[in-house]
Formats: sequence, C-alpha cells, structure tokens
Amino acid sequence: MMRKLMRKFQLFFMIWFVGFSQIVLSADNSSAYPSRPIHIIIPLAAGNSIDNGVRIITQKITQNTGMQFVIESLPGAAGSIGADKVAKAVPDGYTLGVFNDSILTMVPNIQTKLPWDPIKDFMPISMGGKIELGLIISPSNLANNVGDLIAYAKKNPGKLNYGSGGNGSPQHIAMAMLNSQAGTTMTHVPYKGIMQAAAGVAGGEVDVALIAVSSLKGLAQAGKLKFIGVATQQRLSAFPNIPTISESGLPGFEFTAWFAFMAPQGTPKPVIQLLNTEIKKALADHDVREKMVLQGLNPSANTPEELSKLINSQISSYGSLIKKMGLEAD
Repeated sequence: MMRKLMRKFQLFFMIWFVGFSQIVLSADNSSAYPSRPIHIIIPLAAGNSIDNGVRIITQKITQNTGMQFVIESLPGAAGSIGADKVAKAVPDGYTLGVFNDSILTMVPNIQTKLPWDPIKDFMPISMGGKIELGLIISPSNLANNVGDLIAYAKKNPGKLNYGSGGNGSPQHIAMAMLNSQAGTTMTHVPYKGIMQAAAGVAGGEVDVALIAVSSLKGLAQAGKLKFIGVATQQRLSAFPNIPTISESGLPGFEFTAWFAFMAPQGTPKPVIQLLNTEIKKALADHDVREKMVLQGLNPSANTPEELSKLINSQISSYGSLIKKMGLEAD
C-alpha cells in the first residue's frame, strides 16, 4: 500500500516538475519566447527622442535575436493613459511599456488619483538612456541668453509663460525648478505632447520651454526658435557653441531625464532577465550608441534591481521637491 502511494506521489511530482519546467523554459529560452511580436507602448507622441531611441534599440535586438516588436505611441495625460494600458495588460511578456522618468516618479506625486501605481503595477526591466534638455525661447523674444531671459522675467513677473508635454512631465518639473532657482514667476502651459510645446514656442504661443535637444534641433536650425542653453553640467559635443544654463545665467542648475523599459507586474522573471540581457547587448553596440547620441540620448542600461532602487529614490526626492515648489495638477 505504502509502495503504491509512493509511486503515485513520484508520478505526480514528475508530471508537476515537467510542466513547471516547460513554463520556465518557455520564458527563459529565446527560441520559445517570444513566439510572436512583442507590443511596446510608449505613452508619448511619436517622433520624439524616446520613440526614436526605442526604435534604434529594438531594431538591434531584432538583428541579434530575431525578436519582433510592434511599437505604439499612446500619448495623453502626461503619459498616464499609456501607462494604464500597460498596467492592465496580461503579464506574459508580450506587452511592455517604455516610460520616461516623469511617468514613474513625477506624475504620481502631482496626480494623486491615478488608476495605476508606479511600484505595485510595474516590473522594471532596464533603463534605456538619459535625455539631455535644451532651453528654447520664441524668435520674437529679445533675450539672447539665459541671463537676459531671467532678468526680463524678474522685471515682468507673470508676463512670460512656458510650455511642457503635460502636468508632471520632465519639461514641467525642469522649468518649475528653473523658476524656483531663478526667482521668476513664469506661468505653466501644458500641451498634449512635447512636440506641440516646441511648436508652441516656435509659433509664439508660449515664450520658453526646456525640451529634449533632439526635439528642438530642426526648429532651431530653421530659425523658428532660439536655442540658448543646455541643462547639463558640461556643454554637449553636438552643440559646442550652446552654453550650459549654469554658466550663462543660473549657476548650479542641472536637469537630466531618462527613460526605461517596464513590464506589467507579474511578468515571469526569466522574461524580465532575457529582455534585460538583450537591451544591454544592444546598448553596448557602437553603432547603436552613436545613433542614440545623435538623438540627444545618452545610452544607459542597468539591472532591474538598480532601476527599482532609482525609481523608489526619485519618487521620494521628487515628492519632496514638488511639495516644496507647491506644484499641483493644473
């Protein structure tokens, strides 16, 4: 009797183990996963630096592995609409999100009634890159440098306004920081996307904006806006004649954004690890790095654990900063 029970137990265990192994293997083996295209949702307007950067990275992963990707731009509500779709997706590795840092760390500190949670609803995969921002002003603005702009804004409180990609976007927080550090009172005008904000500056709807340098390059070269400063510590090699904001009117000012690959909570860990490995391989490629630099992106990968720590840390630090500056959803 005991021997029969042992045999049944052994048979049950073998069936369970084989089934479990197949589940893990399907997630961990690139020949089994993915078996169909991976859907990537970017909660931003198409054609921005992040969208371009993701396409560069995924094209290299396709070359390396044969993985196929379908990329969807889903802008609106400072990224909240796209983030919600990712959060509610089936956690099987076939729907991912690529979010800028504001979606994960800034928007949740400003919009308190979000239908998703940046920690509970997502699993970090890897950072993709850091985003360098440039300060632009309307061509009709008489200022020619950051010092002139700040001086005019101080003499005319409330007269100037600035555009952004939405409430809680990096452009919103960056300009709010500039306002705070400079002691100016420029008014926030949120757009549905950063390209619309850039067009708003070019068309004279708003006076100033801090946006990704890749988004402003064409308009600046066409003379449709003035590019007067970068928000980095040192001048950018792609724009050696453009001074930093710190050196040209606001000492110590710096702001760098980033973007990252995320998955719905519950996605198998072997899938997360496989994707992390392939993203790192792609970002280590010389051609990929050169193409991303031309987009105003600084290629940068990390582990899921490192990204998780960064997100938690910045949720806390931006929360304190946003509270100090008194920012609220407009």
